[in-house]
Amino acid sequence: MVRYLSSHPRLVDAVLAGVLVVAGLLEGSLVETNRPLWLHQTLTVVVMGALAWRRRFPLSVLAFVVVGMMVLDSDGQFSVFAALVIVTFTAGAEIDPPRAWLGLVLSVVPFWVGFAITGGGVSDFVAVTVLYGGSWVIGQTLRERGQRTIALAERAERAEREREEEAARAVSEERARIARELHDVVAHSISVITVQTQAVRRRLGPDHAREADDLRAVEATARQAMAEMRRLFGVLRADGERPALAPQPGLDQLERLLDENRAAGVDITAVVEGEPVPLPPGLDLAAYRIVQEALTNVRKHAPGGGVTVRMSFGREDLDVVVEDTGAVAPESADGGGFGLVGMRERVALYGGSIQAGPMAGGGFAVRARLPVREGAHT
Repeated sequence: MVRYLSSHPRLVDAVLAGVLVVAGLLEGSLVETNRPLWLHQTLTVVVMGALAWRRRFPLSVLAFVVVGMMVLDSDGQFSVFAALVIVTFTAGAEIDPPRAWLGLVLSVVPFWVGFAITGGGVSDFVAVTVLYGGSWVIGQTLRERGQRTIALAERAERAEREREEEAARAVSEERARIARELHDVVAHSISVITVQTQAVRRRLGPDHAREADDLRAVEATARQAMAEMRRLFGVLRADGERPALAPQPGLDQLERLLDENRAAGVDITAVVEGEPVPLPPGLDLAAYRIVQEALTNVRKHAPGGGVTVRMSFGREDLDVVVEDTGAVAPESADGGGFGLVGMRERVALYGGSIQAGPMAGGGFAVRARLPVREGAHT
C-alpha cells in the first residue's frame, strides 16, 4: 500500500485535498463569519482544493493558501491551519535553495506583518515561526537527506557497475591470454606433426608411393593449419606482442618456479602424492599457471607466511593445492579477486573445479581439481 501511494503522488494529493475540503466544510458550518455561509464554504473548497497541486506548484499553492487563510478569517478553524502546515512543508521538501527560501518567507512574513499591524503578542510571532517556519525547515531537512541518500545510492550503483565492468574486462583479458598460450601449445604440436610426417615420408621407398602421397597431404594440411594459427595469433595478440620463442612452461618447470619464490622470501614446502602421469600440454600449462598465480597472490597479500604446494595425482584427477598461513587481504578473503580469474577460466576450460577462500584456522587456500584421465593414456 505504501509503495503504491509513493508511486502515485498526485492521487495522494487529491485525496488529501478532498479530506481537507470536507473537514473545512464541516468546520465552516459551525463557525460564525461576517459573510454568507455559501461564500465561506465556496472559498473553503477553493483554498483546500488547491492542495491537489501542491507538489507541481509549491510556491504558488503556498501563496494562494496564505492569502486564502487571511480572506477566510478562519480563527479556530483547524483544517485551514493544517493546510498551511502541509503547504509550507511541501515548499521546503520540493524546492532547492536559494529558491526554497522564498517558501520560508511566504510561510511567516505575511503573518509577522499582520501581527505588527494588529498589535499581536510575542507568543503570536513565536507560534507562527515555530509552526509554519518549522514545517518548512522539516521539509527542507528531509529533502537534503533524501538527496544525500540518492547520491549515495547512485555512487554505490556506479561503483558496482564499474566493478562489474572491470571484472568482465579482466575475464576477457584472461581468456585472451589463455588463448594465446594455447596457440603456442597447439602450434608446437602441429610443428611436431609436420616434422614427424615429413621424416616418415622420406623414409618410404618407391613401393610406397601411395602412402607417400597421403603423408604429403598430411604435411600440406599441417602447414596450412600453422599458417592459420599465425593469423589467429594476430587476432589474439596484445599490442606490440610477438609470438613466444620459448615453449610454454609445465609441471616439469615447477621446481624452478618454487625456487624463484623461495629466493623472494616465501617459505615453500612442496608435496607430491601419487604417481605422476603424462599430461596433455594445455592441461600441464594450466596446472603450472594455477600454482604460479597462487604464489603471486601469496607474495602480494600474505608475505611472511608459510606455503604448502601439494600435487596429488589420482587415476582420473590431478589435485593442485596451494595453502598459506599468512594474513588474508580483504580483497582476497572471498575468493573474488581478479588474480583468481585466470585460475577459474583455466579450470573451467578443462571441465575441472576450483575453490578459493580463507581457511578455518587462518590463511588462504586454493584447491583445484583437473581431470587427467585422458592425459593418463596419451
